[in-house]
Amino acid sequence: MPRSFADFPTRRGASRVARLAVAAISAAAAAACADAPAEARDRDARRSAPPSSRTTTTRVTPDSALLAAAYARAAELPKLRSLLVDWRGRTVGERYYNGATAAAPANIKSVSKTVIATLVGIAIAEGRIRGVDRTLGELLPTQTRGLDPAKRAITVEDLLTMRAGLQSTSFELYGPFVSSRNWVRYVLARPLVAEPGGPMMYSTGSSHLLSAVLTRATGTSTYRFAARALARPLGIRARPWTTDPQGIYFGGNEMRMTPREMLAFGRLFVRGGRAPSGVQAVPRAWIDSSWVPRAVSPWSGHAYGYGWWMRDVRGRRVYFAWGYGGQFIYVVPSLELVVVTTSDPNASSRDGAHLDAIHALLDDYLLPAVGG
Repeated sequence: MPRSFADFPTRRGASRVARLAVAAISAAAAAACADAPAEARDRDARRSAPPSSRTTTTRVTPDSALLAAAYARAAELPKLRSLLVDWRGRTVGERYYNGATAAAPANIKSVSKTVIATLVGIAIAEGRIRGVDRTLGELLPTQTRGLDPAKRAITVEDLLTMRAGLQSTSFELYGPFVSSRNWVRYVLARPLVAEPGGPMMYSTGSSHLLSAVLTRATGTSTYRFAARALARPLGIRARPWTTDPQGIYFGGNEMRMTPREMLAFGRLFVRGGRAPSGVQAVPRAWIDSSWVPRAVSPWSGHAYGYGWWMRDVRGRRVYFAWGYGGQFIYVVPSLELVVVTTSDPNASSRDGAHLDAIHALLDDYLLPAVGG
């Protein structure tokens, strides 16, 4: 395994144009939300400090008035289904709305992409994938045989960061993608509209290619690999979800988790990848690499790493997994804070007011409640 997952090159044998494109995107991401020096020092301190001391706040208990105000505001959101708050490894708030319950799994939508990216990191650590610079030509030789060399040269990192250059299979093109007879073939048949490794173009098909890569590299289904490598260490349940016509589990959508299981997933990242049993379920180096801004969304303005979105709030770096309609896992490592929301999965993700209201719960109530 490499000293750091960041040691892998962005593209093996990339052209000068591609290198310039990546540099431009990286510079934009860094300018948008680069680590502040204090945040970097805080991250280093967390690595060496025991869990009980890994915080920059002196608050011992959350501000009960702000926490209550957050839940009062949450109750006013008709599309919200749950709001859970975990601080320093302890659940300090948990509410369900509009018929949702703790036991009912939620469709986490594109939060699935963050889970898939995590599974890729585990597969690399296990030596099943030799690095983020491996190409589709190497990893999916049958499916890519005869394709344009530029498509065969798309790397795992290109897929993780949504910079594959292939025409998107999300938004208005999502329906034709999931209605096709062969999802992998459909994605690979999309035209190259940008050079691989260039600008970010959000595409569920890119994550589905990662599921196909995991299936071949691990010799088992993505579901069974997730059950063994992630769910079991976390002590949560893995549930089968949608597959494509060839039996490959959907790489970018439709996973189901209870809000408490989503909270356990977020807590894993606060703990540096260490499961409750003490097992290092996800390499710390992979988490660090996942949280490096590598692209910027042209429609939201948020930076993106390996399956994680990120933004700065009140001087804190916030990382989040984001699913259609308002499914979120927020992770604020400097405060040991994890916040989970689920929403009506059939509500339109275009409802900016609902998404803004969820962000405001974190920004205006929950971060201040724990000293952020």
